[in-house]
Amino acid sequence: MAIIPFAPIERLIRSAGAQRVSESAGMELTEILEEYGLEISKEAIKLAEHAGRKTVKSEDIKLAKEMMDK
Repeated sequence: MAIIPFAPIERLIRSAGAQRVSESAGMELTEILEEYGLEISKEAIKLAEHAGRKTVKSEDIKLAKEMMDK
């Protein structure tokens, strides 16, 4: 079951210039974004814990994304 609803994904694809978006295209992008988001989140949690915090901050997310992009 998807965490992110179809409507925001459809708007995202449309904002990129698509005139129409199939449900399967939206679901595929949802799956990819959720998977990537979970990977970044897991890394951000590790960074926060390493810093002695329970709270994940924006800098943890940013650093985790940079680490994932390498």
